[in-house]
Amino acid sequence: MKVALLSAALLAGQPVTPVSDRVPHLNVEVLCKATVADDKANGVVLGQSLQECMSDETDAQQQLSALWTANAGPVRDRCEAEATSVPYAQSYVDLLSCIQAAESANPRPSAPLKGASKNRNAK
Repeated sequence: MKVALLSAALLAGQPVTPVSDRVPHLNVEVLCKATVADDKANGVVLGQSLQECMSDETDAQQQLSALWTANAGPVRDRCEAEATSVPYAQSYVDLLSCIQAAESANPRPSAPLKGASKNRNAK
């Protein structure tokens, strides 16, 4: 009983981060391996290597980390649902493209421009 109460107290004190506030974890290796195999099966000469595919996915994941919380929850949720709808085709590149498309469609308002200061250069 004491252990259960202690566990509950420890968990209650921890801040809970909603899942959509973090870039989701995607199993991109499955997609990259399938892409390389498809390229070989179809005789694609200049296909992307597994290492190049994984590098592209890692780069996209890092870019998403910077953009993720700057976008509205519904946008993140919609893009995440699209990117994870097919278990063997999850891609940070696709997720990043979705977020960037949403940003382009609904640009954030910029700060209002201010006029020149009369006192800026006064000494």
